[in-house]
Amino acid sequence: MIRRLQRQFVAIAMVSLLFIIVAIVSALNGFSLRQTNSTADAILDLLAANGGVFPDADAAVTDSDLLLTPETRFETRYFAVFIQPDGTISSVLTDNIASTTVEQAGEYARQVLEEGRERGYLNNFRYLVADDGQGLMLLFLDRQLQLRSLQTMLELSCVIGAVALLVMFLLVYYLSRRAVRPVIESVEKQKRFITDAGHELKTPLAIISADTEVLEMSGRNDQWTASIRHQVERLNSLVAELLALSRLEEGRPRREFRELTLSALVMETAESFEPMAEAQGKLLELNITPGLLLRGDETALRQLVSVLVDNAIKYSPPGGEISLSLTRSGRYPLLEIINDTERLPEGDLSQLFERFYRADQSRSRDSGGYGVGLSIAQAVADEHRAKISVRALEGNKIAFSVAFTRA
Repeated sequence: MIRRLQRQFVAIAMVSLLFIIVAIVSALNGFSLRQTNSTADAILDLLAANGGVFPDADAAVTDSDLLLTPETRFETRYFAVFIQPDGTISSVLTDNIASTTVEQAGEYARQVLEEGRERGYLNNFRYLVADDGQGLMLLFLDRQLQLRSLQTMLELSCVIGAVALLVMFLLVYYLSRRAVRPVIESVEKQKRFITDAGHELKTPLAIISADTEVLEMSGRNDQWTASIRHQVERLNSLVAELLALSRLEEGRPRREFRELTLSALVMETAESFEPMAEAQGKLLELNITPGLLLRGDETALRQLVSVLVDNAIKYSPPGGEISLSLTRSGRYPLLEIINDTERLPEGDLSQLFERFYRADQSRSRDSGGYGVGLSIAQAVADEHRAKISVRALEGNKIAFSVAFTRA
């Protein structure tokens, strides 16, 4: 549980940080791209307003809202293609670019006209289609250096973001251990208390049981001694369940995981409950697919099946039906126990797996349940990397499912 809490803490922190870094990187690069396009469009608009050439330096600075400098006219590489109304090229201006020939300029103009857009990018050129009064004027501005700078900035920001994410992961992972340390200490104290109290209770319970036997042997075999014996048995059962749950959560039991026939194991375990169900007037139906294999611990899996079947029998009404099925869901086994119930528990059904939780206090006391068995079942399922869940069905039925994720 503690490790799961730590993993969740780290996961939430890293996902939040990832969103922040992605937002920052996207905003920075988006702003840079927008600024680059804005500058390019300002230059193109200036060229379009002056017939495809730069005006004198002073006019360039004034008309471009200070986006340009007097040196911009000498630094800018561009070409212009003039198209007559009939679609033929009247002239091509390539004096301000060395990498593009007249033929290439004409081909670029043809591609832009086919796209039908007024502004955009074609390869490394930012273009503008303008009406010069005698036809169309297509202006192409070379932005190769600017686009390369943007690409370098994007790659660098992604690398910096990844490094920052890695560093933050190490810091969060380290600090998370300190953050959950009080919780760990509290849980450890609780586990030690349960273990110590369980062992301490065994001795007085054994003495009470022995004294009761002496009383019965001396002739005091009445309702009072029977009540004492019944309560001792209940307390012994509770202590055993608490110690088993404590050992499971501490990871102390040594499990022998080996390949076994799950079908036979479930069948043998469930059949042992048929006399109990029959004695209470309840029907236990088994539907088990033969030959299903699973790698796991036999003792723990028998305990898992026993808890679920015993729980179904306890909380089904007189004359109720309990259905146990073991089938293959995809590649892995699926165990499901469905039983009738007089009244479905209210609220979140996942609370049934919390220790000492009982949906119906009075019935739980009558049936002898303490709300520990399902916690043990969940711990066993977690050990076997299985997902245990509960859901309500129509007709006052409740279903417990154990979906194994490995065979």
